[in-house]
Amino acid sequence: MKKIILALLMGLSVAISSHAASSGIAWDKAPDKTNDLEALQSGAKTFVNYCLNCHAAAFMRYNRLKDIGLTEQEIKDNLLFTTDKVGDTMKVSVDPRQAKEWFGGNPPDLTLIARSRSAVGMGPGADYLYTYLRTYYPDDTKPTGWNNLAFPNVGMPHVLWELQGMRAPVFDTIEEHGHQTQVFKGWTQLTPGTLTQAEFDNEMGNLVSYLQWMAEPAANTRVRVGVVVLLFLGLLTLFTWRLNVAFWKDIK
Repeated sequence: MKKIILALLMGLSVAISSHAASSGIAWDKAPDKTNDLEALQSGAKTFVNYCLNCHAAAFMRYNRLKDIGLTEQEIKDNLLFTTDKVGDTMKVSVDPRQAKEWFGGNPPDLTLIARSRSAVGMGPGADYLYTYLRTYYPDDTKPTGWNNLAFPNVGMPHVLWELQGMRAPVFDTIEEHGHQTQVFKGWTQLTPGTLTQAEFDNEMGNLVSYLQWMAEPAANTRVRVGVVVLLFLGLLTLFTWRLNVAFWKDIK
């Protein structure tokens, strides 16, 4: 059994490494802001304004956003664009046939995207999303005019380009085993965006944190409850041990 588990873990590690290698770049570490209500609110705003036009979140209701500190009136005034009822789910009205024609496939539902991109809860799902959202570049050979270093030949255009501006990747040519290989070096800014690169990276961190929260809103509560339970069990074990010592101390 141990050998089987070890083999599965090694297989997952190889799969994750192969995916990262096939994209040609290493995935950047995503900031964890799932406990930062202000960041989650900002991420929710970005999600509704830029992602919800094509991607649904059919397993999330608008009124659940009250869990990240928004009032029902704030949700109605600022985030309720696809329906009139705050209790409705985050669905979109894109025709699946038109979406397939435009993008080559129906845009996936994003409710669980942060978890589905993780390998059984161990893979860097948030890191992938954080890298993906920040590595678009113009490519005239693609139907949408855009490509992505983390997801080559991506069908989705860069809907956030006005915020980030246009950037082009810079590569170095190195020789390995007698073959020349292109290695990603960095970016050159072609046109400015409405945000600086640091501001854009911060906002993508907010968006990814919101996607993580949306995939499992009770995750942080579960962790907190787990810590309390473990502390309680630790204290209970200590008291039980001392009680056992006291009970048996006069018995020889």
